[in-house]
This record gives sequence, structure tokens and C-alpha cells, in this order.
Amino acid sequence: MVGARSNLRPAARPKIIKKKSNKFVRFEADLWKRMNPSWRKPHGMDGRFRRGFKGTPSHVKIGYGSNKKTRFLMPDGFLKFVVHNVKELELLLMHNKKFAAEIAHDVSTRKRKAIVERADQLSIKITNPDAKLRTEEAE
Repeated sequence: MVGARSNLRPAARPKIIKKKSNKFVRFEADLWKRMNPSWRKPHGMDGRFRRGFKGTPSHVKIGYGSNKKTRFLMPDGFLKFVVHNVKELELLLMHNKKFAAEIAHDVSTRKRKAIVERADQLSIKITNPDAKLRTEEAE
């Protein structure tokens, strides 16, 4: 069963090129512990960062966007599709070379086993086939 899952490959696997590997950080978020580092657009009237002075970090711009063909691709070449039950899994029947199923976090162990079993029959890749199952077996 495990061997059958490992040889599933996408139909096409284009090279994923990231234009910027590190995240855009909110200006001066490193100075204050209470400040969330997630990106916020600067709005200050006289702020040097908003005005783009030399020496300030780079801003979020449209040019940093990913290629449309590779935008949501996982490193293995599949697109992710979240599945809650077996019926949703069967939507991927004709698209098993493009999409990989990911079992949602709130699915019970019993339904997970049924989803994994059906995915093997339909030859659909599952990104998290062992989630919640290995903790149950260990106890």
C-alpha cells in the first residue's frame, strides 16, 4: 500500500522560481516586541520608508509575484486540494495527475482510513496520509 503511494507523479513538473526567498517584514518590527512582523503598508506622512529612501528595506510590489503556472504548486509538482470526505476525494478522479488531496485537520480517524483506502484505489496522492493515524496506533 505504501509503495503504491510513493510512485505517483504529476503530469507536468515545471521549475518553481521564487523571486524573493525571505519574507517582507513590517518596518521597524524588529525594534518592538509588541509589533507583529507581518507586512503592513506604511502610511506615515513624512516616513522615509514609505517615501523609498536609500537604505530602507524593499517594499511589497507586483513584480515580486510568482509565475501564474507555478503559483500554488507544492515542491513535488502537485496542487493541493483539501478533502473532508470520500465524496470530495472522488472529484479528483480525472485530475489525479494535477492535484494532490490533503485531508482536513478536523476529519476523524475512521473517515481518514476510508479516504486513504479510496485514494489508493483511485491512485490519488495524499499529502498527509499518516496524520492522526500514527498517534492512535502508538497508544
